[in-house]
Amino acid sequence: MIILYSSPGCASCRKAKQWLKDNEMDFVEKNIFSTILNKDEIKYLLNRTENGTEDLISTRSKAFQQLGKELESLSISDLIKFIQKNPSVLKRPILIDSKSMVVGYDDDEITSFIPSEVRQLATCSCNESCPKYMMCGSLRK
Repeated sequence: MIILYSSPGCASCRKAKQWLKDNEMDFVEKNIFSTILNKDEIKYLLNRTENGTEDLISTRSKAFQQLGKELESLSISDLIKFIQKNPSVLKRPILIDSKSMVVGYDDDEITSFIPSEVRQLATCSCNESCPKYMMCGSLRK
């Protein structure tokens, strides 16, 4: 099951949600402003990132700027409390399932949520007789 962490008014979140619907993906949407993320959930997100906090935290956000500290100076406990009090510091959307995690909306990265067997089938079945071959099939070469 895919979890979509989003916020109201976020255009990238709406794009991600629409992509999931268009591709008939089962997902649960969590509004980061109306659902307080628990400690274990935040730890799990942090553990799944490739580059740690810089993948999840927007250092340009107003709340982070007001903090007046570097991310590295915060303990994990303090960082979790900070995120819980200031969910606006999280980059959005965040999409996660047991195998993939994507932060922000990216047309290419979001396809990691399509099961590999479906992607392989699409690769094998697309050929020059396909009306959309010029758009998608030729890109795979």
